[in-house]
Amino acid sequence: MPPTRARNDNRRPGPPHRTGVPQDLVRRTAFDVLRAVDTRDAYANLLLPNRLRERDLTGRDAALATELTYGTLRGRGTYDAILALCSDRELRRIDAPLLDVLRLGAHQLLNTRIPAHAAVATAVDLARSVSGPGQAKFANAVLRKVGARDLDAWLAIVAPADELGRLTVTYSHPRWIVSALRDAVGAGEIEALLAADNERPRVTLIAKPGRATLEELTGTEPGRFSPYAAYLPEGDPAGFPAIREGRAAVQDEASQLVALALADAPLTGKNGRWLDLCAGPGGKAGLLSALAAQRGARLLACDLQPHRAALVGHAVDQRAGVAVVDGTAPAWRPGTFDRVLVDVPCTGLGALRRRPEARWRRSPESVAELGPLQRRLLVTALDSVRRGGVVAYVTCSPHLAETRVVVDDVLKAHPTVERLDTPAVLTGIAPGLTGLGDGPYAQFWPHRHGTDAMFVALLRRG
Repeated sequence: MPPTRARNDNRRPGPPHRTGVPQDLVRRTAFDVLRAVDTRDAYANLLLPNRLRERDLTGRDAALATELTYGTLRGRGTYDAILALCSDRELRRIDAPLLDVLRLGAHQLLNTRIPAHAAVATAVDLARSVSGPGQAKFANAVLRKVGARDLDAWLAIVAPADELGRLTVTYSHPRWIVSALRDAVGAGEIEALLAADNERPRVTLIAKPGRATLEELTGTEPGRFSPYAAYLPEGDPAGFPAIREGRAAVQDEASQLVALALADAPLTGKNGRWLDLCAGPGGKAGLLSALAAQRGARLLACDLQPHRAALVGHAVDQRAGVAVVDGTAPAWRPGTFDRVLVDVPCTGLGALRRRPEARWRRSPESVAELGPLQRRLLVTALDSVRRGGVVAYVTCSPHLAETRVVVDDVLKAHPTVERLDTPAVLTGIAPGLTGLGDGPYAQFWPHRHGTDAMFVALLRRG
């Protein structure tokens, strides 16, 4: 797992120590998010920004809290293997809050530039605060053993000899995920992909066409592929008026490109009615609605959950329609739409850089459970589009069972549906874009494109 280094330990001065009162707000914030992820299935990328604002952590303090949170979540598998050797208790017998403290301490010791004495001392203080003096002594003993070696030395000891086991521990991914990703990308690239999953993703913005311009996003760098993308090297995206006003947004470049692919895919006949079947929380719908408005079309964005539909309403152009609809049993007549996006619920294995906790929540059973829903939604999308119209099947996962297997299975019952050359459509949008696969489907990759591992298949109904 490539190291992600923090600049310093940023310990905040405070009053003399009082038992039970956390002295380090930065580390306490990271710990609280870790606990919420574990106990409430919270998403770190949604919870952490709120905690930083509530506790007035900014600048280097906010950066360190972010690094400690995400770094600990990404490296959990590696750290657990090391902690298991350094503890005289089985990890399953260590109280969950204390185990999170140990993971947090291990990350500081093995994957940051924080001095070892500061990493141990702050972790021990945190252990005392959450678990009491006795557990603080235990934490001190364990973390001193962890700090006796660097990460490479530990990996030489704890990583199994078999290749799959070595990758699992070295890159902190569950074994089943490593196996599935290797099947999808190939043995020659699996290590690069796993390493990319453990890197901090750059912040990518979108200037919604017709609503904002890239020139408004001052201090950003032009996107590599999408004509509407910009990279934010540092700072808070909310600092831009266009972001606050909803005219621009944070959106991964692959997400932008799959929406653009649907909008640019060749169809026959009219082009007036577009549908986003699973639109929440509204990122792709926001781009599609802006494009539709420019091209004389109108988007209907739907979601099953009312609260997600409400988020869509804030993201789309005011001329777009938003509805709460069960995508497997829609109210409209078959053949109503010209273009349909179906961004199906999935395991999220393509966004492990942004949501590292997903790797510990999902299981092979998750793939099996989602498969029937993915197929039903694609069938609905194909029924909803008219003859000559286009469907984009999209998922933020490279798992073969969620991507090409779903499409191929559904199309067995729809022999008149044409598989369009999706990579060709995408390279028409971004001429320098390569590495999407041989077609007819397209797969983005973190290690090739610097994006989420988004899959898209463009299908034209015959």
